[in-house]
Amino acid sequence: EMSSWELEGSGRGFTYLKDEPLDMRLDQSLAVTAADLVNGLTEKELYEIFKRFGEEPGAWRFARFINSARRLKPIKTTFELVKILGVSNPDVLARVFQALRIAVNSELDNLQSSLEQALTHLNIGGRLVVISFHSLEDRIVKSLGNSEVVLPSAAEIKANPRARSAKMRVIHNG
Repeated sequence: EMSSWELEGSGRGFTYLKDEPLDMRLDQSLAVTAADLVNGLTEKELYEIFKRFGEEPGAWRFARFINSARRLKPIKTTFELVKILGVSNPDVLARVFQALRIAVNSELDNLQSSLEQALTHLNIGGRLVVISFHSLEDRIVKSLGNSEVVLPSAAEIKANPRARSAKMRVIHNG
């Protein structure tokens, strides 16, 4: 697992703010990169990734833009992708990049199986504490049941703006 600071400095295309190869693999032994996805998936498959993993309202439009652009030449870098998307709204770009990162790394499937495995090792009366950073992760954690949620305070968000989307859930076993 890498921190958000490590991701941004990795040179692997996790941020739309730097011109880097469109990789997004957390584990370099994975075979498929984000460039492989944007250049190889069908328009419908791209739409499904942006909709499911990014909850992006413009998912169809972006899938069409990518499909048109890659016919001219393969999409290889983050800035090429940003230009093709044709938007500068950081929230939209963050959702698209999040969707690709989740798809490349099978993050939600890994989260689900890891949490299920962790719960099997939890003693009766034990607690599992999980911090999620977006609604897709939080839904998985919440689905495990019997949890309480803790949100960041205003002071915490001011000190660390990245905390604004964080939710800490404490899952009780028994």
